Amino acid sequence: MPWLQITIKTSPDVAEQYEDLLLESGSAAVTFRDGADQPIFEPDLGTTPLWNNTVVTGLYSADHDLDATTEYVQQGHENLFPGQPMPPMKVEILEDKDWEREWMDNYHPMQFGKRLWVCPSWREAPDPEAVNMMLDPGLAFGTGTHPTTALCLEWLDGQELDDCQVVDYGCGSGILGIASLLLGARHVMGVDIDPQALQATRENLKRNQLTDDRLDVYMPEAAPAMQADLLVANILAGPLVSLAPTLAALVRSNGRLALSGLLEDQAEEIRNAYGQWFDLEPVAEREGWIRISGTRK
Repeated sequence: MPWLQITIKTSPDVAEQYEDLLLESGSAAVTFRDGADQPIFEPDLGTTPLWNNTVVTGLYSADHDLDATTEYVQQGHENLFPGQPMPPMKVEILEDKDWEREWMDNYHPMQFGKRLWVCPSWREAPDPEAVNMMLDPGLAFGTGTHPTTALCLEWLDGQELDDCQVVDYGCGSGILGIASLLLGARHVMGVDIDPQALQATRENLKRNQLTDDRLDVYMPEAAPAMQADLLVANILAGPLVSLAPTLAALVRSNGRLALSGLLEDQAEEIRNAYGQWFDLEPVAEREGWIRISGTRK
């Protein structure tokens, strides 16, 4: 069945009012998206900021009366903002597709470093002899497509991980911890503030036919004190700075550390926060994002 769609280009301060208007007009679902490629890297805790150019989209069933709906929306705009022009509005019919299949067909295996591949479960691994991680995108962050995840995976591929204890702090989908296990690590402790991330990590562990005793997951307040051979944290600059003493304490002397989720202009702040505990290496950069690694003093 095809769907009908109305999109309105507006500003973040009134986007929710147009959302309410589309829902009142009978929309089955309303979404917000960025209309001008403006990333929001690190919002304040408890906030959900929108973009300067926000596109509000309402989805309607094919039998919906679009003429009556657009008239309703225009009248609603006049009531909300008398005397102001209606922002750009577009009405269109969406092609009837199997959107899940369309998306799956465009998600491909990706190689990181020399040994490691990340493959969606519905595709064959390109190199059966490589280290192949089967991972499906889901609720938790981390599929390998973001530059920071790629930087961490490439770093892990270059480490000697045999029999290592690893900490994946901010584990998300579990991609970095599971990659560590497949690359030779003995055990991983995954930590995340989101219960869905812990669930996703466990599911991806099973997907890779690894036993439960190889990876334990915790909320931060429940994570046990330990001394790992290697710690990787792909989160954001603010948390990384505040967590510096905690993360440093989790790495043994001569242990290894990799930090990402960072923009180029945040490098000095992170190096200052961790330099007292770690001998830090030159920054690795990709598409404006960076990774900082080092060895525990």
